[in-house]
Amino acid sequence: MIKIYIIAVFTLLVSCKKGTSNVAIESAKDFQYQKNIEFANKSKSPLTDEDFNHFVTLDFYPIAEKFIINAKFVRTPNEKPFKMLTTTSRVVDYIKFGEAHFSLQNKQHKLDIYQNLELIKKDGFQNHLFLPFMDVTNGMTTYPGGRYLDLEQPKTDMISIDFNQSYNPYCAYNDKYSCPIPPSENTLKIAIEAGVKKFH
Repeated sequence: MIKIYIIAVFTLLVSCKKGTSNVAIESAKDFQYQKNIEFANKSKSPLTDEDFNHFVTLDFYPIAEKFIINAKFVRTPNEKPFKMLTTTSRVVDYIKFGEAHFSLQNKQHKLDIYQNLELIKKDGFQNHLFLPFMDVTNGMTTYPGGRYLDLEQPKTDMISIDFNQSYNPYCAYNDKYSCPIPPSENTLKIAIEAGVKKFH
């Protein structure tokens, strides 16, 4: 009976993990679909007129389950607001909200997670978190200025990070935009081959 019970529990755990993975993969597929819809909409697209006229789809890495991370979340409640640099002379008020600690490609990593102090005043964005990062692919297969992830405040000490949903700042497509530059401490010394690739 004990042996049968152990097998049943193991099977249940595997099934739950597989089900969670399937949900994450479907979410990544929906992210790609929504991004293409956004860029194909003239009123929302950051593309220049010339690029918009030739737009078919963004270039994505294949969705990879290994880049869906459950990270240890560490809240940092005593941080002071600071001005994050952008690609122009504009600066944006942010505050460090917490840290994500995780293992990937046999290395330990830490990424700081931020809140935009103006954005969180808007309806629907009170729980929004911002994760800008750099990695080894920048300037090669991805935008040289790094990429972004949008997150939600976690309810536990774990936070899900799906690099398949990392995207380029708008200034990757059009110089008229002003985009936050990922702080140097958010530079990963590995290749994140997931999410949106560089344009052209």
